[in-house]
Amino acid sequence: MRKSLLLVIFHLVVGTATILTPNCTIPDDLNPNQLTVLISGYSTHRLPLLRTLASFYATLPIISSVLILWGNPKTHPSLLTFPSTSSTAPIILIRNPTRSLNHRFHPHPQIRTLAVLICDDDIQIPSLSISFAFRTWQSHPDRIVGFFPRSHELDLESKSWIYTIHPDKHSIVLTKMMIVASEYLWKYTCIEEGSGMERARSVVKKERNCEDLLINFVVAMDSRKGPLLVGSNWVRDWGDTRNEKDEKIAKGKKKVAISEKEGHRRRRGMCIGEFHKALGIMPLRYSYGNFVEGVKEQGLCQKGGKLVRCDQVGRDHDQ
Repeated sequence: MRKSLLLVIFHLVVGTATILTPNCTIPDDLNPNQLTVLISGYSTHRLPLLRTLASFYATLPIISSVLILWGNPKTHPSLLTFPSTSSTAPIILIRNPTRSLNHRFHPHPQIRTLAVLICDDDIQIPSLSISFAFRTWQSHPDRIVGFFPRSHELDLESKSWIYTIHPDKHSIVLTKMMIVASEYLWKYTCIEEGSGMERARSVVKKERNCEDLLINFVVAMDSRKGPLLVGSNWVRDWGDTRNEKDEKIAKGKKKVAISEKEGHRRRRGMCIGEFHKALGIMPLRYSYGNFVEGVKEQGLCQKGGKLVRCDQVGRDHDQ
């Protein structure tokens, strides 16, 4: 029996709240020419940036709607206000009922496009790069297209999977910013008994991590192909601690950032191993940067009063 998803939806334009229970049937009339933005938020100190980014996405012609997925159930509703926009793309706040990161991939009924743009609340990428990524996805709709690459690898000594970064290949792209077919949201959320997905999702729920790895598994199991990496003239990662002039603020960010916690890569490697066991297959496949010149950091950091590429001034960001 399929489980229903109970979600509280706030329609900001009209200011009303509606409880919706979407079914797991994929609509057959999805728009192929636009994207639905799914932007995740949790921390109230990022709300000003989140409002700015949501308004930016809403102005883009290729965006059908912007769904803000708020992951902190304890946040007071009075703080979660967003300006209405005169653009054609509505901004809709969805308050997730729990802190589970599996909610990032719920097939919300407001999704009326063939593909979704999934992103974090601290990533800024120019509109031309987003359009290029969308065109790339339209040519390869069975694959994930993204900007932030990572890799899996088998450690022969320990006979365990590890999570790493390779300079010339990738098998994972992060949900910092990715485009993926909407149908994979249904496959992530709605596939239940006998598939191993329920066990895999329980790992995400327990660890509060690795949901981005699992969506890569879901897509690769279907396509038998690796994700595609696209380049951008610049990418601003506001969550990168190397941006901070104030050392105390930078240390504070490291305390709350999942990627900065001790043992982060080890835990991610554990997730890969658990997904392998749960699903009974290792579907991840390597790609080799067909759409970019390299697989280096593209983020910009503030150093010495200037914006420079982060890989010029510090170690690779460990996410």
